[in-house]
Amino acid sequence: MKPTLVILAAGMASRYGSMKQVESFGPAGETIMDYSIYDAIRAGFGKVVFIIRAQHGETFRSIFEPKLADRIQTEYVYQELDLHTGGYAWLPTRTKPWGTAHAVLCAQGVVQEPFAVINADDFYGRDSYAKLGHYLAALSNESTAYAMVGFTLKNTLSEHGTVARGVCQTDAVGNLTDIQELTKIAKLTHGAEHRGDDGKVVALSGEEPVSMNMWGFTPAIFPQLEADFRAFLAAKGAEMKSEAYIPMSVGSIIRNSQATCQVLRSDSTWFGVTYREDKPVVQASIAQQVSSGAYPPSLWA
Repeated sequence: MKPTLVILAAGMASRYGSMKQVESFGPAGETIMDYSIYDAIRAGFGKVVFIIRAQHGETFRSIFEPKLADRIQTEYVYQELDLHTGGYAWLPTRTKPWGTAHAVLCAQGVVQEPFAVINADDFYGRDSYAKLGHYLAALSNESTAYAMVGFTLKNTLSEHGTVARGVCQTDAVGNLTDIQELTKIAKLTHGAEHRGDDGKVVALSGEEPVSMNMWGFTPAIFPQLEADFRAFLAAKGAEMKSEAYIPMSVGSIIRNSQATCQVLRSDSTWFGVTYREDKPVVQASIAQQVSSGAYPPSLWA
């Protein structure tokens, strides 16, 4: 059975013109998601599932259906606040989605095979999809041997401000043992550092493997995520901006010995748009890969 690609695209602006995930980055007007889907098809994925907000449903269909209809099966899942909450009464003024772990949980019922999870606005590269697709193709639906593609921290930082990264620790065989979500990592002349809201500074060499939210799961993750999300709601559901992140959920699942997670090191160069100033850099990086022959000048021609 071919694995599925799940794209997290619910955390976007309400107006099409300001949604960085659907801006043009390629020479023929391609979005970053176009390159992700193109690489996934080359790696043997058989379906793509977009996790979006309901108000963006028609926009997404109009963008992707014309070019993907004959190439890969597509599904659209809406991440809404009332899903998988077990009747939890959140603050009526909250509009912010519950986070990436909840977004994955919303795909339950649509995804019945091993699947990859990625961010909509991150460019992960062909090698990453090849390695993760190969890993997932060997799993049964019941397996709890999950995976994560690990990138080198120094290659994922922005010149224009701080970034959030899941800094990973692994054992001797490459399984994830712990993941720490650091939300304000700044690039330094040598290495990097994280300054928390409490003023605590964490020094980083820049060589640490980090999660860029490129994961490999099976349907066995869904009941685990649901239990972890209910615990999150009980602890932080009353906070207006609290979010349930995938790295936090996976870390909890691993600590409870419910699964393992192999860290797959990729040779691909990651790049993404954290700040508006990052866009020209991403466009230039894609142009360079097109000129080198890694991608055609027009993906879907």
